[in-house]
Amino acid sequence: MAHILIVEDDRDINDLIARNLKLVGHTYQQVLDGLEATFIATNQDFDLILLDVMLPGLDGFEVIKKLQTPTIFITAKDGLEDRLTGLSLGADDYIVKPFEMLELLARIEAVLRRTKKNNTTFNLDNTTIDLTTRIAKVNGQEVDLSPKEFDLLEVLIRNQNIALSREKLLELAWGYDYYGETRTVDNHIQKLRSKLNWEERIKTIYKLGYRLEVRR
Repeated sequence: MAHILIVEDDRDINDLIARNLKLVGHTYQQVLDGLEATFIATNQDFDLILLDVMLPGLDGFEVIKKLQTPTIFITAKDGLEDRLTGLSLGADDYIVKPFEMLELLARIEAVLRRTKKNNTTFNLDNTTIDLTTRIAKVNGQEVDLSPKEFDLLEVLIRNQNIALSREKLLELAWGYDYYGETRTVDNHIQKLRSKLNWEERIKTIYKLGYRLEVRR
């Protein structure tokens, strides 16, 4: 997983992002102002920076000018001019507050894939998943997964330790235009549990959906 610098002066938002990054397996460092962020990012290696614009000491637009690390702006500045400024300065993405945490995690994964900063191999128990080749192996033997089963599996891995509703799983794995019944998710989950020996790993969340439990 990736090592991420969180630059956000609102402590509650900073901590919320940190908790969710930890849940999905990323490591992180937290800072609250632009000057400290510039110093730390210049002297340490990070795979990604999550950067607010309105910061004490030095604003995010000035911070990004001094760094070469992939960056996502997370800010309340939602004007078109601000967006264009952030992207023209080299930001990889621009997210406006308030935001959904699942969307942020998805945007992070997208940037990490583009910049090749993320590990594409996932190991759990005796199961290995290669997210690039879309090959799953249990005890070294390849497992036959349908394209949609693998899509669902990838969503679970990308959002490990986070409870996802059946509706959200349909949206993420089947797409916004898919109108199938939520029992479709249940059927695919049962197949993944059986094929990957993850009966105790893919947890059913009562009256909600499922979570891939990866706490080791």
